[in-house]
Amino acid sequence: MVWIAGGTFRMGDERFYPEEQPVRSVSVDGFWIDAAPVTVASFRRFVRATGHVTTAERPPDAAAYPDADPALLVPGSLVFQRSRGPVPLDDHTRWWAYVPGACWHEPEGRGSDTYMRAKHPVTHVTPEDVAAYCDWAGTALPTEAEWEYAARGGLDQAAFAWGDDDDPRRANRWVGEFPWQGHRGTSKVGTFEPNGYGLFDMTGNVWEWTSDPYTQDGHACHGPAADTGIPRQVIKGGSHLCAPSYCLRYRPAARQGETIDTSTSHLGFRCVIRA
Repeated sequence: MVWIAGGTFRMGDERFYPEEQPVRSVSVDGFWIDAAPVTVASFRRFVRATGHVTTAERPPDAAAYPDADPALLVPGSLVFQRSRGPVPLDDHTRWWAYVPGACWHEPEGRGSDTYMRAKHPVTHVTPEDVAAYCDWAGTALPTEAEWEYAARGGLDQAAFAWGDDDDPRRANRWVGEFPWQGHRGTSKVGTFEPNGYGLFDMTGNVWEWTSDPYTQDGHACHGPAADTGIPRQVIKGGSHLCAPSYCLRYRPAARQGETIDTSTSHLGFRCVIRA
């Protein structure tokens, strides 16, 4: 973990998406934060120690999804599937699919594995799974303000974690034509340079859960989750699926709301310990 001294910063951004506004002054106390997202190896140690069964490994509650296809009411998770060619970018079903068997240790579905990706961020986890991990590890999820303060790395109102110029060499984000040309998936933590606080993958690689509820109704959720009435939590940082032409959200101020029952192949987390 890395110690982040408390302070006051300007949170949000008025140059990009409406859900990031307004820019406001926010103060946070000092805290420790993971230098990188929780990895598959760390999550595996937790599962072996506790026997935890993740949300994606349990069948969905049919009562919560009355209109769902019964064939999909089986353990599984949402997996990105590259399209065969250009597709309209206003229909995420063109590249997301609910895949039976997909979970943290079989991220693309049955027959896939993570043993060669032990140092990659763990994915396919919900807030329930994250809470169980934090209880075991003696940690907590960061608030949205803590997360953004850490992600900025001391740069006041810079667009990106490294400055104002977009640079595909600085983060694992989509390079090519989304969603069919250029996909490379998650990367080992530490592959890209850290920010000014020594934190890796604060933007790109995987989105990260925070502890804050997403309360700004009316703003679009650019991801696989729909407005189902299920509570949403703020996720931050963007992922390897963020492309400048579609989702310019590999930035500290960027945010989305994700339903708390959602697990995906591009969503993980990191932990904090507060002083």
